Amino acid sequence: MPDPTSPAPLDVTDAEAAEINRISHPLLSDPAPDADDSLARIDSTPAGEVFITINRPARKNAFDAATIAALREAFETLHGADHVRVVFIRGAGGTFSAGADLGWMRDAATWSESDNREDAMGLARMLKALHDIPALTVAIVEGAAMGGGAGIVAACDMAVAVDGAKFAFSEVKLGLIPATIAPYVIEAVGPRTARALFLTGNTMDADYAAHVGLIDMVLPDAAAIDSFVTMLTDSLQANAPGAMGESKRLVNDLAGQEIDHRLMEDTARRIARARVSDEGREGVGAFLDKRKPRWA
Repeated sequence: MPDPTSPAPLDVTDAEAAEINRISHPLLSDPAPDADDSLARIDSTPAGEVFITINRPARKNAFDAATIAALREAFETLHGADHVRVVFIRGAGGTFSAGADLGWMRDAATWSESDNREDAMGLARMLKALHDIPALTVAIVEGAAMGGGAGIVAACDMAVAVDGAKFAFSEVKLGLIPATIAPYVIEAVGPRTARALFLTGNTMDADYAAHVGLIDMVLPDAAAIDSFVTMLTDSLQANAPGAMGESKRLVNDLAGQEIDHRLMEDTARRIARARVSDEGREGVGAFLDKRKPRWA
């Protein structure tokens, strides 16, 4: 696995290089305000792996408005990257994110309610941009993921943590509430557990985070991260990228819906569309011909 802090490999075709350049140097029609590319580093490989690194190690990757804007821009860039299968998110310097930056919190205490509402919408938009990435999103947690950092973990499709990592939703200890991250935490752990985590504000270790469903796996140490990434990306190479995106959309659209005639028609329409798609025809044809599909 390439070091996520290093640039994408140069031994690629011209077409691959063009696609990698499009991701590594995003140009958005509506860039997020105050975005700073250096705060959210993006690296990618021709195999469809993308690594997004929260890059503020001197502050333990704590959030401020500029960091949130940079992450939102990075996440939005990936909405149109059809060839991407998996997006790994981690923090630089051995810490995922310490949560809110103290200086940012100090400033917010002097703002009006209206100013604070607009500021909070920045975090809400960033989390929604992460949630809506079509590819599989995976948080890799080292050190700590506190407050909004734990919210990013919850907004990902999967999460792993190195043994010794700590998590907390400690907003109540400051007289605050974990409002913008709440939809993703509730989706990840369920309402009952979310109430316990939010109301106690207690710090939990990686084993307990796995027990409640905030993360999926505990890695023994940081040295195991590379093998986990390799294992996961290798397993995804057999999957059609478009079908992965449609499968993710399927879950997002159907979660909580009543199973009625309307839903039955919707699911029938989706599988019919998949069967006649280029990927569907190629995949079934490859299976019948006993060969690998083009994307594998």
